[in-house]
Amino acid sequence: MQNNRTYKNAVRTGRAARICLSLSLGLIFQHPATADAVTDWNVNAGKAALAACIEPPGSNDPGNESRMYAMMHVAIHDALNAIDPRFHPYVFNVQGPAGASRVAAVASAARNVLVPVISQLPFSAACVQAGIASVEADYSAAISALPNNAARMEGILVGQSSAAAIVALRSGDNSVKSQVDFAYPQGAEPGEFRFVPGFDFAFGAAWADVTPFVLNQASQFRPGPPYKVSSKKYTADFNEIKTFGGDGVTTPSLRTTDETQFGLFWIEGSVLTWNRIARNVSANRGLDLWENARLFGLLNLAVADGYIAHFDAKYHYKFWRPVTAVHLADSDGNPDTVGDPTWTPLQQNYPTPSYPSGHSTAGGAASQVLEEFFGTDNIGFRVCSLTLPPGQRCTDPSPVLRSYGSFSQAAEENALSRILVGLHFRNDIEEGVKFGRKIGKRTANLFLRPVR
Repeated sequence: MQNNRTYKNAVRTGRAARICLSLSLGLIFQHPATADAVTDWNVNAGKAALAACIEPPGSNDPGNESRMYAMMHVAIHDALNAIDPRFHPYVFNVQGPAGASRVAAVASAARNVLVPVISQLPFSAACVQAGIASVEADYSAAISALPNNAARMEGILVGQSSAAAIVALRSGDNSVKSQVDFAYPQGAEPGEFRFVPGFDFAFGAAWADVTPFVLNQASQFRPGPPYKVSSKKYTADFNEIKTFGGDGVTTPSLRTTDETQFGLFWIEGSVLTWNRIARNVSANRGLDLWENARLFGLLNLAVADGYIAHFDAKYHYKFWRPVTAVHLADSDGNPDTVGDPTWTPLQQNYPTPSYPSGHSTAGGAASQVLEEFFGTDNIGFRVCSLTLPPGQRCTDPSPVLRSYGSFSQAAEENALSRILVGLHFRNDIEEGVKFGRKIGKRTANLFLRPVR
């Protein structure tokens, strides 16, 4: 989410598409040499997301992005298990020909989800066309590399059928509603959400109405309410973010150099980051095609529902953002909070309520799925980011790689980063991680289970 003018330009003009497409060309996704068709298409989905402006600098729409990934990986999972049933399908429960090409089935399933989903994105025609072109180029390359025989055609047909099943299932899931609400009613009392500086709308309220993938309803694990503005716990959270979350220019900050780095590192969209992490761990663990299909299916189902559920909670509680809280603190009724109308966060606050943190919810969901899938939290990995300063990004010759000893360590740093860039109070992030873990545990324990 960028400022109001930039967001409108990205949606209503074609300029953003050209920017995003240029970034996607040659993008380093840390794709291991041991990649297979499933991880290939996980990478391809990221390229398409950037080309279609679903990721910055075009826009920032984690709901549509996570839905796209979840649908694609469900189609891939179900197509492979139609050919050789190893895990229970999500929706496409049909026995396909055993001799069908697995690679063709994966490519066809992915392409036939991505193209219709991208075509419905609420961005400019140029952005949408660039995203579709990225998918079609990758699909053509994948299919043309295979022998032109019956196995390839059978694989294509299985993939098409699997994709059609999930597209049909999600066709009425309420995801086509506008996420930008210029008429959203703002609060007037201390703690109540109001539009943040740089925006004249609220974003994502309608995403709370999207049908979940794995939850019975979006509010199933909704956390309890945020702290009262008059409480000592809120005061501690307020003083923490006021002290550490400033931009270091207009507003001083006590962040260390490392804290600034990982604050910027985790600004990148959660869908890109956690799928990159999963690819790295998958390669190190030597997962096969079916294991990868299940891993990425579970991961993206959980993250997608994390975003649906967190928007439900955000717009249920409607708690104000830190930038609003600091600017208006002298009139919040709490004698222990001191206002600063010039306070400027390192990252511009997004036009959504603060509680709970969506980034933290997604990280909690993803890390819990990875822990459940691998049977341990204690797996180390290194990963890059696209939102570090120039010279340090995944796209640069020598990107910065941050190292983690466990999935939970990454989730905790991801959450903490939101304080350090001035986006969230500590209660937002702590409740978000716990919230996401419940979603991740349910996903991994109930869906895509082994046939035997």
